[in-house]
Amino acid sequence: MFAAGRETQGTIARRLGVSRQSVMRWYRAWRAGGHEALRAAGRAGRKPRLAPAQLARVDTALREGPRAHGFSTGLWTLPRVALVIKRVTGVKYHPGHVWRLLGALDWALQRPAKRAKERNETAIRHWVTTRWPAVKKTLGAAGPGSSSRTRAASRSDRPSAARGPRAGRPPS
Repeated sequence: MFAAGRETQGTIARRLGVSRQSVMRWYRAWRAGGHEALRAAGRAGRKPRLAPAQLARVDTALREGPRAHGFSTGLWTLPRVALVIKRVTGVKYHPGHVWRLLGALDWALQRPAKRAKERNETAIRHWVTTRWPAVKKTLGAAGPGSSSRTRAASRSDRPSAARGPRAGRPPS
């Protein structure tokens, strides 16, 4: 890729799914030592605990759905996925780490609509049109407020920006 010189480092980074800094580091190593300098680097980090074939089996098992694996609802949770991974591959993962595997399998977070099965749309529409207007507070009903807990506001109170002497004090 570097020898051809047709692509920018940013394009190479996007195509390989790595950072531009990594491509820059590889480019410097290639310029200093050629192909051998690039070959010397091994895998960074810990080796994956699941082989690609095992990941494929996990993906197939997850696509069967939670009910096929004995769960009462049709929702995948991280602890459930961790349990299926353990059953299918024998490898135990912490539920907090399972989301990384799901990302590697191109699974995305999806939240169900939080509506009850027993929801009655007709009754809700009736309540919103008849009962809600009677319960709802309106701005017109509220009088002038007071920031004091001990003294309630009254309509006869002067606004704080009113001109003239303050009550209870003789003019000087």
